[in-house]
Amino acid sequence: MNGIILKLLAQRIGLSLLSLLAVSVIVFAVTAVLPGDAAQEQLGQDATPEALAALRAQMGLDASAPERYLRWLGGLVQGDFGKSVTAYLPVAELIGSRLPNSLLLAAITALFSVPIALAAGIASAVWRGSWFDRAASTASVGIVSVPEFLIATLAVLVFAVQLRWLPALSYVNDIESMGQLLKAFAMPVLTLTCVIVAQMMRMTRAAVIDQLEAPYVEMVRLKGASSLRIVMCHALPNAVGPIANAVALSLSYLLGGVIIVETIFNYPGVAKLMVDGVAQRDTPLVQACAMLFCSGYLILVTAADICGIVANPRLRHR
Repeated sequence: MNGIILKLLAQRIGLSLLSLLAVSVIVFAVTAVLPGDAAQEQLGQDATPEALAALRAQMGLDASAPERYLRWLGGLVQGDFGKSVTAYLPVAELIGSRLPNSLLLAAITALFSVPIALAAGIASAVWRGSWFDRAASTASVGIVSVPEFLIATLAVLVFAVQLRWLPALSYVNDIESMGQLLKAFAMPVLTLTCVIVAQMMRMTRAAVIDQLEAPYVEMVRLKGASSLRIVMCHALPNAVGPIANAVALSLSYLLGGVIIVETIFNYPGVAKLMVDGVAQRDTPLVQACAMLFCSGYLILVTAADICGIVANPRLRHR
């Protein structure tokens, strides 16, 4: 049995590595076709062709695309993300200074959103068809239908402009008390939590309902088991795999949704750094940030697959 599990885990990890390799090709190709380059951005529109050619040669931009890709990929494998062509600093150093802020925002958001979403999803599944289920389902559909930039803008208009309870921008460098921490993270976390809870709750509800309608649950119910025992001891253990996938897919939204949130609230995270890199045509920085986001997504999805394999014995057999 352990050999089967290890083989499945090896297959999932190998597939993730192949996916990451394919993503690296796509990321390099997309950044290569962006209009302009770092040399043009630094010298401006009035630069002479000779000056542009000399600076491109200095930056290594005059090499062919396959040569530049292989050189970049080799650096990634060795942990070398290159050097920022605008900040003149190692990309790893720039990302390292912002990554703790992004991880802190993601951790606080997950701390609030995951318990709320799981509790609401399980309650909706247990009381499906009730007023609570209808209200929660309607609210989740409405929230999912609204883009996160609109939620962030509305939060700024209500809590910062009208009520003046919270600052419009999120400053994390001058935090000295718990009150300042709550004010700095309130609106970014609120924006991300709304969409994550709505997505995760719907997927959790569907997973639990699927188990509650299974024949073995009907057998347990006929034996006189209480509703709480049926849900906690029978339905939930068999729904761990789908719920883990729901959590992973919802949290992976942080990797994309956080770009808009960090930009609107001027939050000093990796996503804001990536947006600035795109504006400045800082190709090494943009490539490293994109690979970091894609790697995080693949790690979450792979972890969800592993949880499903370990929790559900049926996935270990053909």
